[in-house]
Amino acid sequence: MKSLICTAAAACLLAMPAWAHDHGHAPDAANKASAQTQLAQQTAKQLDAHTLEDIERHRNMARAHEQAAQCLASGKSYDDCLKQLQTSCKGLALGKNCGMRHSH
Repeated sequence: MKSLICTAAAACLLAMPAWAHDHGHAPDAANKASAQTQLAQQTAKQLDAHTLEDIERHRNMARAHEQAAQCLASGKSYDDCLKQLQTSCKGLALGKNCGMRHSH
């Protein structure tokens, strides 16, 4: 009888994580994304003009590097893609690699 009670108690304890699943108390993904967007907007309002310009410059550099990566992935030569990167980054970053150093 003791072993039956112990077995039943063990089964209940092992099943507890199944009972502890999300019961809808946590916000769903849409609410979470909306909250993150609102936080980003509030943070942007608090930033000075220089910081906002710096953020935009980094985003533009990231776009230029993404285009260079897509160029290389398409099979074009490294030199052609580097020329495209240099054109995209003119006046945006320093150096021939748009502010990014490579080991090659």
